[in-house]
Amino acid sequence: MSFKLTKQSEKSKARRGEFVTAHGVIKTPFFMPIATKAAVKTLSTADMEKLGAQILLSNTYHLYLRPGMDVIESYKGLHNFMSWGKPILTDSGGYQVFSLSKMRKITEEGAEFASHIDGSKHMLTPELSMKVQQTLGSDIVMAFDECTPPDYTEDQLDESIARTTRWAKRCKESFEHNLDSSNNPNAQLFGINQGATSESRRTAHAKELVKIGFDGYAIGGLSVGEPFDEACKVVEKLHEVLPEDKPRYFMGGAKPHEIVAYVKRGVDMMDCVIPTRNARHGLMYRFLHDDLDKEDFYETVHITNEKFKDDKTPLLQSHGVIETGFDEELERYTLGYVRHLFSVDEMLAYRLITLINVRFYLELMERIRTSIDASSL
Repeated sequence: MSFKLTKQSEKSKARRGEFVTAHGVIKTPFFMPIATKAAVKTLSTADMEKLGAQILLSNTYHLYLRPGMDVIESYKGLHNFMSWGKPILTDSGGYQVFSLSKMRKITEEGAEFASHIDGSKHMLTPELSMKVQQTLGSDIVMAFDECTPPDYTEDQLDESIARTTRWAKRCKESFEHNLDSSNNPNAQLFGINQGATSESRRTAHAKELVKIGFDGYAIGGLSVGEPFDEACKVVEKLHEVLPEDKPRYFMGGAKPHEIVAYVKRGVDMMDCVIPTRNARHGLMYRFLHDDLDKEDFYETVHITNEKFKDDKTPLLQSHGVIETGFDEELERYTLGYVRHLFSVDEMLAYRLITLINVRFYLELMERIRTSIDASSL
């Protein structure tokens, strides 16, 4: 068994576990920093090791287009290409195709789209998504799904869910057929649950995916504008039907307090561009207190504000519950200095705040795991 529960909180549905992959064991619940094009923005894989990241997430669509599968195959997989020895999850490309709404066409075969790079036409099918991810050598491969647009009709939603189920079956067949030729024959395949904010559709679709049988189950389509409270209701409902012995992955956007809420409803895995994207806009995360049950346990600091012009407070004020290879460096620089770096467009500013934010998210997960062990979450 690749996933083993080690602790169930007595206070909520939060759970601790160990997820065994071909490139290491991951402590759950965990957060995946985004390395879309084989790099976390402004950081190297050596940096990610020093920060203590357990796993990275890369993107099938972008890597398929550049550098292309011939290059990746010459390295025998993405791990060697980006020099990262720990686990990698790759998304299927479905969300990126969804975001190209004016440049794509969905058919039963797959999604025809025009490259955002040169306009060239491509057809991404469930079979090709599996082939690309198995060439990448991902530890966790995501099934190819259709992400429902926010302006759907009821009939469109039902049609989309049904197609995602048919694609999921094709993905599993292709995945299993090509295991021997994969750059990671011990990879694991996750199905993706869709259904917008309809609890009945979500549970029905989850049951269909469980019938097909996957190594884990992802909750997709809840980070493209849906209200947070409705997302929580869906996650809570899915807890009743998803297998207890399989990892559950909430895909996409999650602010720190939202991560806590999803974990309390049984989620084991998360990813989000927030820590890296916000860093590039001068938004820095830091803890205010230790009570994760209160949404104000953290704050977002706008480092570019005038009030920080001569602020001599260190970027990292305390080690908290984790220690990383960057702590001494992050204590060395002040808020005033980093504000100056942003004001003169110095790239070091983006790197330093990205380090702070990724560190914050990784520390948040450690705090969550500790709280579950103590049944205080």
